Amino acid sequence: MSELQLGLLIFGGLAVVGVVVYNRYQERRVRRKAEQAFGSRHADVLLADDAPRREPSFGGAPPARDAPVGLGEEEDLPDDRLDYVIELTAASPLPTAVMIEGWKPLERRFGRRALLAWQEDDGRWRRPLPGAAGGRKHWRAALQLVSRAGVVGEAELVEFRSEIETLAARTGVAASAPEMREALERARALDRDCADADIQVAIHVVGAPGAGFAPDDVRRALEAHAVAAESQGRWTRYDAEGRAQFSIVSDEAPDGACARLTITLDVPRTPELRRSYETMVLVTRGLAATLGASLQDDNGRVLDEHALRAIGTQLDAVRQDLERQGFPPGGVRALRLFS
Repeated sequence: MSELQLGLLIFGGLAVVGVVVYNRYQERRVRRKAEQAFGSRHADVLLADDAPRREPSFGGAPPARDAPVGLGEEEDLPDDRLDYVIELTAASPLPTAVMIEGWKPLERRFGRRALLAWQEDDGRWRRPLPGAAGGRKHWRAALQLVSRAGVVGEAELVEFRSEIETLAARTGVAASAPEMREALERARALDRDCADADIQVAIHVVGAPGAGFAPDDVRRALEAHAVAAESQGRWTRYDAEGRAQFSIVSDEAPDGACARLTITLDVPRTPELRRSYETMVLVTRGLAATLGASLQDDNGRVLDEHALRAIGTQLDAVRQDLERQGFPPGGVRALRLFS
């Protein structure tokens, strides 16, 4: 073989490797965009016993930070961990009706991502109510920067800030806004840090091969476990405070029977995570016993007691990480972050 032929072979091999690497890079870019646009990044916590287990982690203890803008978990309030918060200050109390009327176009434009709050005489912050009388000197206008869809774009943030500054000029109040680039960088860091906590646990109640469940049997079994019907083929289990714990969906077989039941727990949005998961396991066990079925994961592997306990251990680690970050599962801030 001549040197020319050898060189051509090496060059051709390098070209093939380059094409493969480039294609892999493009696939990862497309997958990331699709996840941001259409769904959350749900990790698979239902791992086989012989597979290496990876405990979800935020990469160590979170750094120290100043006190948050939001006060307490009892109400949806502007929070500088989630939102871009602009302070609005009036020389004299601004009538509530004036501010709310000016705020309406922003609510229509930005929807639930936009929040407005005023400061009470006792220093606490509250969301203004339509028709509220009197006026306030201190207000906060905020745009949520992070959600399951990812981080808002810079152009949208510029638009929000411009609209708030226009509102401030029109109502005669002073606006103090933080630096936008730093706010977006913090939002991207939060988005990365919380990615491992964006988990859904799914357990499937599956009958014998080729055998489905009669719809009436499914309905009676669910009613026996205090699961509320939401719509055809969909149910929800609520706790004593009326908070959703997990959902159940029926997959219909071609003959109209129920092919399987899928019970799903949305980890960061579930209050009292450990108790909710234990309730989920009890209900799925009861359904399996009543319907003569087995419990399986997304890959069709049977879930035994050891696997179910291992999942619970992983969920404890996720809960602890979220609590350290200031987003306890099922709390107001977690519901906003993972919306």
